[in-house]
Amino acid sequence: MKRLLAVLLWCLIAAYPAIVLFGLRTLPLTYVGLMLIAVALLRLWFLRGSTGKQILPLALTLILLLVLVYTLLSGNPQSLKFYPVAVNATLLLVFAGSLRSGIPVVERLARLQEPDLPAAAIAYTRRVTVMWSGFFLLNGLVALYTTLYCSFEQWALYNGGIAYGLIALLFCVEWLVRRNVKRVNNVQTQ
Repeated sequence: MKRLLAVLLWCLIAAYPAIVLFGLRTLPLTYVGLMLIAVALLRLWFLRGSTGKQILPLALTLILLLVLVYTLLSGNPQSLKFYPVAVNATLLLVFAGSLRSGIPVVERLARLQEPDLPAAAIAYTRRVTVMWSGFFLLNGLVALYTTLYCSFEQWALYNGGIAYGLIALLFCVEWLVRRNVKRVNNVQTQ
């Protein structure tokens, strides 16, 4: 039951643009903000006592809380639009930062399944980390543009639909490329 509730909370946070759009159409800003704060606080409760693996979800939830509290204090619903920008900026910092110090993020993820990666795989995971860094930069810039210059409908369409579609497309393309790289390097495909 606890896992199901955790997944539900993750889905609610992922649906943030739709919740903001439809919430503001039907409820006062204060109610929308308080409802989203409740979701974020529940998410924090689930993350309490977590290991270091949960630092990114914790940071993103804290950023969400900051955006929501600022929105309620300022009374400006436009500030709700900044959360996707902050998410992309945070992910860019994590991915690009991992290229400069330590093990790149994608390599860390790959090592969860295959601890002894060959040199070709390490080089490939580095390139994939660069690719995701570029994606988060571009996606963050588009999210910023929609935040500053677009209606709530356009903002929600991009940040709650198109951006997720682009992420899924990039995952699929990378998976296909990875299979080909493994085949060329005679590595057993998972």
